[in-house]
Amino acid sequence: MGFSLSARSLKALEGVHPDMVKVVKRAIQITDIDFVVTEGLRTVAKQKQLVAAGASQTMRSRHLTGHAVDLAALVAGKVRWDYPLYGKLAIAMKQAAKDVGVPIEWGGSWVKFKDGPHFQLPWKDYP
Repeated sequence: MGFSLSARSLKALEGVHPDMVKVVKRAIQITDIDFVVTEGLRTVAKQKQLVAAGASQTMRSRHLTGHAVDLAALVAGKVRWDYPLYGKLAIAMKQAAKDVGVPIEWGGSWVKFKDGPHFQLPWKDYP
């Protein structure tokens, strides 16, 4: 442990809902796996590109309103996409959310479109 958010991560958190920022900042303190925030607030144009490429399935993404973040696991300073790493990040994010009293959802729990790097504030709590 003993990780901290990089300048890149802090920049990616600009425009993200303060409650999600609290979760991410707590998670980096308690995680066993370092991570970088790759994306937070996203433009409509970027979302359209991702849908067209099949990387997203909706134009109702929580990224469009700053209610979601995507994380990438770092191993020896390099981004890794090995899916089991994201289960470990989810454990840290869920514990962080509990610690700061903020509900979150993990894209890796979704049935139709598993999205391991994705975490969002729930629609029911953050309409």
